Amino acid sequence: MRIILAPMQGVLDPFMRQLLTAFNSYDLCVSEFVRVVNQCLPKKVYYRLCPELYQQGYTDSGTPVRVQLLGQSPEWLAENAQLAIELGSHGIDFNCGCPSKTVNGSCGGASLLKQPELIYRATKAIRDAIGADETLSVKIRLGWSEKTFAIDIADAVQQGGADEIAVHGRTKIDGYRADRIDWEKIGEIRQALSIPVIANGEIFSWQDAQTCLAVTGCDDLMVARGALQIPNLSEVIKHQVEPLAWSKIVMLLAAYSHVDNQWDSGFYHLARIKQWLRFLLKYYTEAEILFEKIKGCTTTEALQMMLDREKNEI
Repeated sequence: MRIILAPMQGVLDPFMRQLLTAFNSYDLCVSEFVRVVNQCLPKKVYYRLCPELYQQGYTDSGTPVRVQLLGQSPEWLAENAQLAIELGSHGIDFNCGCPSKTVNGSCGGASLLKQPELIYRATKAIRDAIGADETLSVKIRLGWSEKTFAIDIADAVQQGGADEIAVHGRTKIDGYRADRIDWEKIGEIRQALSIPVIANGEIFSWQDAQTCLAVTGCDDLMVARGALQIPNLSEVIKHQVEPLAWSKIVMLLAAYSHVDNQWDSGFYHLARIKQWLRFLLKYYTEAEILFEKIKGCTTTEALQMMLDREKNEI
């Protein structure tokens, strides 16, 4: 079984990937999306969003990273895919599932679910550009507002030449509502395709993972929000270990607050750690208390001092 760390735009960035892969055994990370419009992007865009490319596409701990592309132009997606491979990406992932209003408003991400033919053409263009030896994966949801054409969408991916497909078990309109997850439909897609299907959605524990695998019949899982709620989730799933103790979580938060981000405008750590605490609150009640302590911090230095003090007091 592979466990893949999913892309989460503005959340699972290179710094978080580095932190989480240091003590997890993820088999692959997928980068935040590279937005492709009407040009072959400069190399610096790829190096910024996926600095692992500087080291043959691996995190410091040795986890491979795959660049994700988002766009709707087969020609430009193909050119950018070829560049990403040349820079060291471990294959290409094509985003056909992002539910962001901004992304969908510019005809990218989940908006492509309305156009299986375009998904096919874009997938085929990327495949032709990168060749048969490089892995091409595509991330989809079950549809835009209904699941009627889920298998047609998945088949377009397969016919376009993808090696594997990751399926988030909800439609775009479903968003992230827990009651809308449909692992059974992922299972129907798996049965209809001959390429590997990776199941994604509502996997927050060892039991969730086992149930998802049983219901879908898939061999591989992709986790996103769960990796933030339970920071050692891959170990929980693979080895049935206990989630990290809160004292370890505080140590992680303190370490994250000291990450050197050369593009930081002064608010990176403040925003991201508060964001992460909101995810952690789903499992750790202590996160609410810590959030109350740090919410008044207005500088990175104040945040670091507060977290360092919290770490030393535990």
